[in-house]
Amino acid sequence: MEIKSRAFNNMGSIPERYTCDGDNINPPLEILDIPNPTKSLALIVDDPDAPNGTWVHWLMWDIPIENHSIKEGEPPVDCVYGTNSFARLEYGGPCPPSGTHRYFFKVYALSKTVQLPEGATKEELMSAIGEYKIDSAQLVGLYSRNGRGNRT
Repeated sequence: MEIKSRAFNNMGSIPERYTCDGDNINPPLEILDIPNPTKSLALIVDDPDAPNGTWVHWLMWDIPIENHSIKEGEPPVDCVYGTNSFARLEYGGPCPPSGTHRYFFKVYALSKTVQLPEGATKEELMSAIGEYKIDSAQLVGLYSRNGRGNRT
């Protein structure tokens, strides 16, 4: 399984357009080579370099496997969203307070749907998918604000 973006390469810089300094919209993502028994997908975008612990930027599950392509600025509508660290259900782009941070776009292939309510946390999602993970993949993007503001 693989997750890619035409906006940036693995370990490459995330364009400003997808951050708090730009349009703050989700980048395009493509999920490839989804294993055969997969019933649904889950996606987590987080920043382990945040000063107060891992910061969750985007969280969704029960993504139908037909939605293997997520368009720029158009998050899937037929899935369930969790609460990110901004206390919102939608994508929140990179906005590190200082230095260059790594943003992990992690996708999980699951053998069933998750059945968690909207607004659940990353911890609740990870607990719910534990035994149902078939495969996973990640894409890492980098972003630095180059001395702008002090946000997360």
